[in-house]
Amino acid sequence: MKQVLVDIKKCLGCRSCELACAVQHSKTKNLYQAVQESPHPRKRIFVESTGDGSFPLNCRHCDDAPCAAVCTTGAMRKDTSTGVVANQPEKCVGCWMCVMVCPFGAIATDGEKHLAVKCDRCPGLEEPACVAACPTGALVYQEVDSFAKGVRKQFLADFLREEGGNL
Repeated sequence: MKQVLVDIKKCLGCRSCELACAVQHSKTKNLYQAVQESPHPRKRIFVESTGDGSFPLNCRHCDDAPCAAVCTTGAMRKDTSTGVVANQPEKCVGCWMCVMVCPFGAIATDGEKHLAVKCDRCPGLEEPACVAACPTGALVYQEVDSFAKGVRKQFLADFLREEGGNL
């Protein structure tokens, strides 16, 4: 299963991913019109920054999703075929149990609609809007093992460069 993964070294904290996410989840799917919409479209990815850098965070679609486990109405469910944990708005009562148990803080509240809002991986798109909008390629949509292999190769290349090729 593909995941939205982050190369932290490439994130500039520009928040293009947040904007693209909100527009993708708007009624019009158009930036200029989405700004005027009511209720306002909500982002489902959150760029957090410290003095040392930035990190875009969204739902990890956990195998053992605590948000789905605590959902009293069954609104938060994991699709076994896609692996996506999604909220069914017609069932959500806005109790925020999912928000409280998410270990990543990746579930937001939509006060206007009184719903939990989280990444749904942009159904219908080849890659999520946040990934497509990232100007530096910090966000990628790929298999976890493939991503990890790339990280290992980069680590080795960096190590060899620092050591002058000596092991």
